[in-house]
Amino acid sequence: MPVQIYAELVEKVKLKDDIYHFKVKAPEVAKVAKPGNFIEIRVSDTTAPFLRRPISIYNLEKDEGIVEFIFQVKGQGTEILSSKKVGDKIDILGPLGFGTFKYENYEKISVIGGGIGVFPLYELSKCAKNDNKNVNIYLGFRNKDFVVLEEEFKKVSDKLIITTDDGTYGEAGFAINFLKQDIEKEEPDCIYACGPLPMLKAVRELAMEKNIPCQISLEERMGCGIGACLGCAVKTAKSPAEAPEYWHVCKGGPVFEAKEVEI
Repeated sequence: MPVQIYAELVEKVKLKDDIYHFKVKAPEVAKVAKPGNFIEIRVSDTTAPFLRRPISIYNLEKDEGIVEFIFQVKGQGTEILSSKKVGDKIDILGPLGFGTFKYENYEKISVIGGGIGVFPLYELSKCAKNDNKNVNIYLGFRNKDFVVLEEEFKKVSDKLIITTDDGTYGEAGFAINFLKQDIEKEEPDCIYACGPLPMLKAVRELAMEKNIPCQISLEERMGCGIGACLGCAVKTAKSPAEAPEYWHVCKGGPVFEAKEVEI
């Protein structure tokens, strides 16, 4: 069950001009959270915006009761959040999300992310690596100015490939192209993905073509995080003879079996 707490901000790092890494003391959340969970943050008690902001969990330090998350400033809510100072209390609801990453039954996994979608993939990769799984990671960014967390992901992978669309850093091109190349040599037991929708669609198609299990984390606007506002519906993949049905990303996900949703 999610809990609402006022978590102390114990560390704040500016990774890029508009990307921030926060560590908060939240033992009630840390001890039960799983890879793929997210939190909802109320950025202000007195001013707009009044809806909470959904942010993926980047890393958990369960023994210390630490929850880490990374976010990009995109609007008024995240702008207010970025102004928080070490020692401030942050109103957090979590952990949220019924659908989380499942890796325990696989030995060789491939993890692919793009842009800010790479953040929720770290906890998955770390846990899988700690459980002696083979972890290959493919991260794509627009250009070298957007590359983040390379050293962190390198420590939790057997193989790490960084790509940039324009070739200004790492390999030139899209991350999925390098995933495809490696699949031709040796197929993974499962693929995990989070990132821009075009990338997720391409990964889903590749996984279904190769008949490889695939889990994707969807990023939708989630105003409440508990299924009350109904604003994060995603269509399920059903046969044409069946009536369309929808899941809510905050409750059914955010992680889904790729074959079970239409994106």
